[in-house]
Amino acid sequence: MLAKRYTVSYAAFRGITRSRPLDSMRYDPSSVCLCGMLSIRCTATHHNLFLAVPILRYGKRAKTLLQVFLDVTDIIEYNLQILAEHKQPQPAFFHLHRSDPTSGFVYDATNIPGHTYPQNFSLSASLSGSDDSLLLRLSLGSHLAYHIRQQVEQQMGYTCTVGISTSKLLSKLVGNLNKPNAQTTLLPPYEYEDNGALGNVASFMDAHDIGKVPDIGFKMTEKLRHYVLKCSLDSGSSIPCSERLERTTVGDLRNLPGLNAQVLEEILAGPGMQRGVGFKTWCLLHGIDDTEVAMARDFPKQISIEDSYRCMNTMEGVLRELLTLSTSLLHRMRADLTVEVQVLDGNHGQKKTRQWLVHPRTLRLSTRPRPPPGADGNRARASIRISRSTSLPTFVFNLAEPVELLAKRLVHESLVVLFRHLHPERRGWDLSLINVAVTNMVETAGTSKSAAGRDIGKMFKFREKTSEVPGSVKANVTSLIQTNNIGAVNTMAASRAPALDAIAIGSEDQLPLSQSTQLSEAASTWDESESDEQCFVGICPHCDARVPDFALAAHLRFHEVNI
Repeated sequence: MLAKRYTVSYAAFRGITRSRPLDSMRYDPSSVCLCGMLSIRCTATHHNLFLAVPILRYGKRAKTLLQVFLDVTDIIEYNLQILAEHKQPQPAFFHLHRSDPTSGFVYDATNIPGHTYPQNFSLSASLSGSDDSLLLRLSLGSHLAYHIRQQVEQQMGYTCTVGISTSKLLSKLVGNLNKPNAQTTLLPPYEYEDNGALGNVASFMDAHDIGKVPDIGFKMTEKLRHYVLKCSLDSGSSIPCSERLERTTVGDLRNLPGLNAQVLEEILAGPGMQRGVGFKTWCLLHGIDDTEVAMARDFPKQISIEDSYRCMNTMEGVLRELLTLSTSLLHRMRADLTVEVQVLDGNHGQKKTRQWLVHPRTLRLSTRPRPPPGADGNRARASIRISRSTSLPTFVFNLAEPVELLAKRLVHESLVVLFRHLHPERRGWDLSLINVAVTNMVETAGTSKSAAGRDIGKMFKFREKTSEVPGSVKANVTSLIQTNNIGAVNTMAASRAPALDAIAIGSEDQLPLSQSTQLSEAASTWDESESDEQCFVGICPHCDARVPDFALAAHLRFHEVNI
């Protein structure tokens, strides 16, 4: 099954902690499970939302499904510097770009919008005695988050929830406190105070269940809960075992005597666990996360669809599953790798169509065979995948054909061949997983460095658009030339002619100059001999600037655009 759950509301997945359709039906017998197709719609909606709201693509960012991390440290520092230098009156102005002083929004610097942790917080009272730079930074971040939420709702009609803090871990967790359509800021102090009191980060993390902490998975949670239960039984705790196993908080684990990174390493170490898992878990329990916000990609590195099976040992079943996976894969490709554009139709009008942003070049098929049973009748856990790749057929990029027809053709012409290479025997294999993926993304014609060529149509349209001179500009140029009675071309030709004639009439004792030397001499002579009044055709009526003839049209267009 899919690794994520997609529902139409928060109430729809309340009580469902994992992607288990059987549990969903048990919690709510009237629920309907749609495998795969709803995820494609969610992915397409999120992709369109990310492209439609420019501020979501600001600076450093990490885009994942249904969530966006923004690293806005630089713009917060810039606005903090403006507040310190200019002592802006209230309301203040938040600058979104350093180079554009008009891009931004007005905000009230005396309060923090949305919710805070802890609650009942007063910004003015907290800043009355000292200059807490972290508090000011978080306050500016909360105003930026409120502006982003407004932009998303106004432009796309969607509401969102935001968490504001200094790391991805804390911002994600604090954003979960007040859902939906709200924002929460985790306020300082983040560290232990001088009197030994817990900081806000420690008290905030202690109230969370271990399973709610990001990067602590299901198996790790079970090991940690059993360790807490063992320590509680040894200490004679009165809490029932069932309650302890059902809910174990970060505080229950963190406050155990003698707990450190080495102890956590011994608890969690085992097959499949990465080295240093104890130290990483210790940092997560204390709210420490130094993971950087990575740059978001305009398109994914690869797109893959997979499913797992209890028993898949017939060719008929493999063909059926390959067709299902291929159909979902092509839907994902069209959702993630295409964009809607407007093109000219035959009647000189415009129509909307979709265009590929990137073209995958490689098709990959992966399977995970289930190992045969051992002497005791038990099977070892299957963890090894085998893969085979080939070139992706170009017919999959035909947007005019239905996805179902393209999927059938892809299965019979490419995937079956790959499957025969992986499993040449007719029978005897038993698969626990099948994965179909496209990789090796190559950007289509565009303007970026990684693009494969340029879009010729857009180039000509841009040239036609920029080469058009407005009628008012033409009239201004004509009137200026007639008023000044200056022929720039004739003046330049007349100035160059004497210099060329002087070179041609030289003495026989002088060596003749080459053609390139003559041209360079003529150009330098014209530059030195001609006065400024001869090379300028007039004065701009808007700014009184003296502009050469070749730049006058562009100069006047500049005034037309800015006016």
